[in-house]
Amino acid sequence: MTDVFAPRPATRDDLPALRALMADAIGTLQRGFLDAEQIEASRQVMGLDTQLVDDGTYVVVEAAGVIAGCGGWSWRATLFGGDHTAGRSAAALDPAQDAARIRAMYTAPAFARRGVGRLVLALCEDAARNAGFRRAELASTRAGLPLYAACGYAVLEHFEAVHGGQRIPLARMEKRLA
Repeated sequence: MTDVFAPRPATRDDLPALRALMADAIGTLQRGFLDAEQIEASRQVMGLDTQLVDDGTYVVVEAAGVIAGCGGWSWRATLFGGDHTAGRSAAALDPAQDAARIRAMYTAPAFARRGVGRLVLALCEDAARNAGFRRAELASTRAGLPLYAACGYAVLEHFEAVHGGQRIPLARMEKRLA
């Protein structure tokens, strides 16, 4: 039997469940890619940006009433990070020149490798395309690289986020939407 996934816009009522899912995903799915200290530091540079929920660009995917995953896209300048991450910018992007941002993609560990990430990514890309964006850009963890590469994203650069002396490897990736 295959999973039946039901996507819907995220609401502020979802925030506690989303934060719990993200904490579980960071702690579980980053194993094998980051050491324990890097995983803990990741919690300080990753997470939910509630601006996406308020903008109506964040999606929750449910399976049998359980949140299986989430993710969003943005027409704002911030590339990655949660409400607590330094260096965020709410500046509007120009769809004719800038790439939409794919943001805060997380899958509940129990639903990993079952198509949740691909579904969320496709929904975000479609919405960004409908908003006039011709490209999408994201910051990927090492764990996310295989999914994004399989979905047509190319690495533009490797970089690191640093918290508490810990370096978290990331990759800025891009895909043409048109």
